[in-house]
Amino acid sequence: MEFPDLGKHCSEKTCKQLDFLPLKCDACEQDFCKDHFTYAGHKCPFAFKKDVQVPVCPLCNVPIPIKKGEIPDVVVGEHMDRDCTNHPG
Repeated sequence: MEFPDLGKHCSEKTCKQLDFLPLKCDACEQDFCKDHFTYAGHKCPFAFKKDVQVPVCPLCNVPIPIKKGEIPDVVVGEHMDRDCTNHPG
C-alpha cells in the first residue's frame, strides 16, 4: 500500500529522497533527510544567522564581535582594514 501524502522529499538538490520523518532547518526552513539536515550537510546560506561563534582576527588574534544578521567575513575584513593593530608589511 502506498501513502503518497506521507513524508516529504529532501530539499537538497542532489538528494530529493522521500523521507517519512523529515527535519526542518531552523535557518532556511526547508525540509531535509537525516543526511542533509545539518547546516553543513545542505550548505545552508542562512547558517550565519544561527551560528553564534565569535570570529577572531587572523592578524591580531582579537575576538571581533558581530551583530545578529551580519556576515562574519565582512565584519572581520572591515576590522582588518580599519582597526587592526597588526598590519602586515
